[in-house]
Order: sequence, then structure tokens, then C-alpha cells
Amino acid sequence: MSKRRQPVWLFDLDNTLHNASHEVFGALNVAMTRYIERELGVDTAEANRLRAQYWARYGATLIGLVRHHGVDAAHFLRVTHALPGLEGGLHTHAHDLAALKRLKGRKVLLTNAPLAYALRVLKALKMRRCFDSVLALEHMAMFGELRPKPDRRMFRYIAARLKVPPWRCILVEDTLIHQKTAHGLGMGTAWMQRWAARSTHGPEAGLALKRRPVYVRQRIASLGALRPEECGR
Repeated sequence: MSKRRQPVWLFDLDNTLHNASHEVFGALNVAMTRYIERELGVDTAEANRLRAQYWARYGATLIGLVRHHGVDAAHFLRVTHALPGLEGGLHTHAHDLAALKRLKGRKVLLTNAPLAYALRVLKALKMRRCFDSVLALEHMAMFGELRPKPDRRMFRYIAARLKVPPWRCILVEDTLIHQKTAHGLGMGTAWMQRWAARSTHGPEAGLALKRRPVYVRQRIASLGALRPEECGR
């Protein structure tokens, strides 16, 4: 396959490249809840309700906090993702690292997490050199507003920024709603299920994994299983 025909891989980070359900998601949940309690002056139950409501509505708790409560995005990200001892709780597989290195095509990390956190995780996993570029939450802004995944306009913008048509892109994700939007734009999709099966935190916790929605082209349990022809290309 010529380089012009090779796919552009868009990889999610948490629960796609590493087992965020093991410790990270739980720590983030606690940090975000405490932040909302402190900054908005609400109790734990209300903080959790707001977190769930804003994630469901906007795809990221932060967007709701910014739009409805005037929270400073940079401060929220810095405080909630500080996560002392993060590196000690990261889990992945060596063969996934090897599979990333073998995979043909341009590889882009596309995450709703902040840049500093993403780079910290990639460094700990020894995956930073596997990616041609990193697009984090701070890069997903249009007209002065953050528009993270699954915003349809942002997916279009990302493809344009990478100078490829959407059909050249393949999104590798654990979160179905992101894949649904990507598929609607003509992108290929691969649903990473390895860590979601035992997840008690995160967007896909408790989800039935044996089904395959029409917008999911390939289900995978390891990065070595990725096949461009099965992902929609």
C-alpha cells in the first residue's frame, strides 16, 4: 500500500492504549468531584449529578462547568489531572507497543484529556515515539469554545488539519458515541474492548460488549488485531 493510500490512525488514550479503569479513572472521578464540591460549593451528590449530566450532554464534564458555571478550563485540568503517583498505576501490554510500531500509516493520539497528562502517560508507557502528533483537549477549540469528541465539527476540523479526507482516517476508541460520530463522517472505526470488560469507571462501564453496533467496523481486544480492511477501508 502506498503512503498516499495508508490510513491515518486516530488513537484514543485512556482505556485504549492503557488500562485507565485499573486506577486512573477512579482517581480522576474523585479529583473532579472534589473540585466541583469546592469550586461550586455543592455536596458530593450534587457534584456527581453535575458530572454525569455534563458528560452525557457535552462529552466532557469540563464543557458544562465552563458554560454554566464559569469555571476556568486550564485551572480545572491542572488540578484534576495532577494525580500524584500516576505512573505507578499505569497498565498496558508490551505487545501493544510492538503492534503500534509495526502499524503502517500515520498515527495521531486524539484524546479529550489535557496535553500534559497525555504526554505524561505516553512517556510512562514508552509510546511517545509511536505517534506523529498528539491532539489533546486544548487543541479542540473552535470560535473560542472547547469542542472535544464527539463534536462532529471538530472531527471534520481534525481531518482538515491533518490534510486528509475523513475516509482516510480510522478512529480506535473504547467510547462508542465517539465512533458513531466518526462513522457518520465516513471514518473507519475500531472498538477497543480489552479493558472495558472489567471497567467500573468510565463511559463504557457495564456496557454489553458482545454486540457490534453498525457504526463499529471492527471489535478488538489488542492493538495487534487492527486490520485496516476490517475497520472500514
